Amino acid sequence: MRGLRLYPEDELYREMAFISYYFHWGHEDVMAIDHRSRRKWCAEISAINEKLNPSKDKKKEKSIFDMKLTRRM
Repeated sequence: MRGLRLYPEDELYREMAFISYYFHWGHEDVMAIDHRSRRKWCAEISAINEKLNPSKDKKKEKSIFDMKLTRRM
């Protein structure tokens, strides 16, 4: 029997910060979004960033999915 698998806390906070930064939403609003929708919003914001800020420099991160976690709480 498998136990409940939780979403990594670091990933949750990273997604929440990303959406909050771009949409200027508060904690309650972002937490009200289900996991699948939150990931979809992150992907949409990232796609907009890539279109608005085209760069030949692949090292420049424009997508939350390209970002590396820089610190742990």
